Amino acid sequence: MSQLRNMTEGSAVRHLFFFALPLFFGSLLQQFYNMADSFVVGNFVGDGALAAVGIGWPVLFTFTSFFMGLGTGGTVVISQHYGAQHFSQVRGAIDTLYTAFLFLAVPFSLVAALLVPALLTLLQVDASFRADAQLYLVIVCGGLFGSVGYNINSGILQGLGDSRSSVIFLAVSSVVNIIGDLLLVIVFQMGVAGVAIATVFAQILSWIFGICYINRKYPDIVIRPFSLRFDRALFKDIVRIGLPAGIQMATVGLGSLVVMAKINSFGEAYTAAYNVGNKLDNMAWLPVQAITTAVTAFVGQNVGAQRYDRAKKGIAAALGLSLVWCALIIAILMPLRHAAVDLFTDTPETIAIGARYLWCIMPFYPFLASMFCINNSMRGAGDSIFPMICILLSQIFVRVPVFYYFADTFGPYNMYYTYGVTWAFGATLAVCYFLTGRWKRFSLTKKEEDS
Repeated sequence: MSQLRNMTEGSAVRHLFFFALPLFFGSLLQQFYNMADSFVVGNFVGDGALAAVGIGWPVLFTFTSFFMGLGTGGTVVISQHYGAQHFSQVRGAIDTLYTAFLFLAVPFSLVAALLVPALLTLLQVDASFRADAQLYLVIVCGGLFGSVGYNINSGILQGLGDSRSSVIFLAVSSVVNIIGDLLLVIVFQMGVAGVAIATVFAQILSWIFGICYINRKYPDIVIRPFSLRFDRALFKDIVRIGLPAGIQMATVGLGSLVVMAKINSFGEAYTAAYNVGNKLDNMAWLPVQAITTAVTAFVGQNVGAQRYDRAKKGIAAALGLSLVWCALIIAILMPLRHAAVDLFTDTPETIAIGARYLWCIMPFYPFLASMFCINNSMRGAGDSIFPMICILLSQIFVRVPVFYYFADTFGPYNMYYTYGVTWAFGATLAVCYFLTGRWKRFSLTKKEEDS
């Protein structure tokens, strides 16, 4: 496994930077092809289709959260055993992840597709674009197993210190998706159905290509989808770490749905503007997301090797890199917010609302960066309960009622300031917990030695 990255030695900043860099480019590709969906329908179909595609993100995020959590649990278990040089446990964890995926992914995709109409009712989707939203989501949900498979592959590689290969998988998916969007929407005039079909096909191709690539490049960790090897002890660790992460993400997704229901109540322009603003927000956030993902693997490997002081240095380095980026992107994007939204729509009202969204949230990025960095570090150490509690308290129990209060009291133009309030609350919780040092008790390899 010499081609993989051992982060228990060498410069922490160097490891984090070069591990995060491919993650950034991979996420950038993913955002480009997600934004291509919005760009194509916004410019060649209309704002109703743009709103319909925008509805999809929180719904899909909610549905895939369990498997994303499973992938996160796999990353942590694999990274800790790899850091401790327990290669047989690494092999067992990979086989166990794929056995669970094999039995759960396809039925899950079908159930998700069946639940779409009920969720659209919950979301109070405007009748002007409800039919398009339902068509888009039923198609994409039916093919979710491709996205889940990609995330499982990516989680395995990240735990082993390889963040570069996933970029290749995403590059394949991005090119296929963009070509599919242009062909099916512009040439064949299929509207949102064309965007959905292109997305599903690209994700499935990326997942299958990933298996072939990993098996050729890393024969020591060859993926055997039909091995049916299942290690209960390893799966227990994966679920213990991954299930709280999955619950956290699913609940945040549900919270986003509740928030979006309020946004939708103000009409199509607000729904479309939120779609565009959220995509620009996600794009701006990519480097921090990459760094905080990198620190999960870094802390995991060093806690596995029981090098706690080095883990703390990595956390400090990740936080510093994240805050520097926040200052830079705020200085660049804030003055250009209207022009950025204008790339996706030519409707003046939608542009004004989308720019307002960015104005309200971006000054508070440092709080979000601090919360993400520390929570991901705690998860890398094997403590998945605190990050779940922190996110649920800040993003659900505080954000949802405060969002509705701001919207009703100060009007929809000011409701997005809620994000800053909840991020500051979450960052305070995370910093206080980190300073207690309780996260050092969760090393999987130390527990094995003690037993």
